[in-house]
Amino acid sequence: MQVSAPNEAGPVSTVHTVQQDQPPRRRKPPAAIEHETLGSLRVPVYHDVLQAMARIVEHTLRTPLLRSARLDALCGGRVWIKPENLQHTGSFKLRGALNALCALDAAQLARGVVAYSTGNHGQAAAYAARLLGARATIVMPQDAPQNKVAKARGHGAEVVLYDRRHESREEIGARLVAHSGAVLIPPGDHPDVIAGQGTLALEALRDMPHAERNVLEAFVAPCGGGGMLAGCGLVIEQLQPSARLIAAEPVACDDTARSLRSGRRESNPEGAATICDALLARTPAQLPFAINRKFLDAVLTVSDAEVGAAIRFALHELRLVIEPGGAVALAAACAGRLRLQGGSALLVLSGGNIDLPLLEQLLA
Repeated sequence: MQVSAPNEAGPVSTVHTVQQDQPPRRRKPPAAIEHETLGSLRVPVYHDVLQAMARIVEHTLRTPLLRSARLDALCGGRVWIKPENLQHTGSFKLRGALNALCALDAAQLARGVVAYSTGNHGQAAAYAARLLGARATIVMPQDAPQNKVAKARGHGAEVVLYDRRHESREEIGARLVAHSGAVLIPPGDHPDVIAGQGTLALEALRDMPHAERNVLEAFVAPCGGGGMLAGCGLVIEQLQPSARLIAAEPVACDDTARSLRSGRRESNPEGAATICDALLARTPAQLPFAINRKFLDAVLTVSDAEVGAAIRFALHELRLVIEPGGAVALAAACAGRLRLQGGSALLVLSGGNIDLPLLEQLLA
């Protein structure tokens, strides 16, 4: 398998050279980290993903695996598509939020939960809280897509809006927790959230034909804070360690790519803009990065134009509506950046909560 860079006019796409005849060289993550604001955090392991699956299986959709002959031809191999845009709340985020809330005891649920989010984690936390009878307060940026804000409120949550240019969602969340006694459920820096996201890969590998799973070459997924890739990495390392773990992100917000190069968490520049609102994390989340820096084999970056093309591809070829952040892995594949040379890959469409005006603009 080759992970290829585009021509000089496009974004740089590879962080590590990926050679077909060399297995991934992964290192074991630490057992715990000291988070800069949350204190000591346990790093989840594969067993936590199995526990998460047992907790959430009755309340989540087992999203199918899809195929596209045209996508296979573009990549030169077999691509299995995991459409998490079909999940309850429209994204994979429900898996992590629901697992974290299901792990709380009755006293903790009675105090309610606080989450901060660009949109999808907030919706998921609100949905999970309503399902379990808990109060939810969601901190969201003022420029979040209005459909995501409305859906969080529609699930019964109180939404607190903030200016992402001048305010810190982490500080606002901490104040709300201190005032109310609620439990904080962050989108990435939480072991149960990461384990819940990992059920996506566990489910997909279990549903793949056995012969295909044994020759899987790559797992490719969108990356914002990095929680989903961290959780899925635990599964890939356990069940199919020869497969490459590959992140995809917008070229304007390539903090994961730069962080892997430097070995420390890098921040996106002030004012960095992309249509991929779900991936507008300022920097990789600290707990997921402790796993991803050990497990990730490559990062592919894509332009907004390539994301728009992928959204159109998904609608016309797959009959699926995908949001920009959920389409970045597909965008990399459609742009010819994932060359399988007859092999196979598992590709995640992570969400479908796109504002209709933006969808109309991209289709026009």
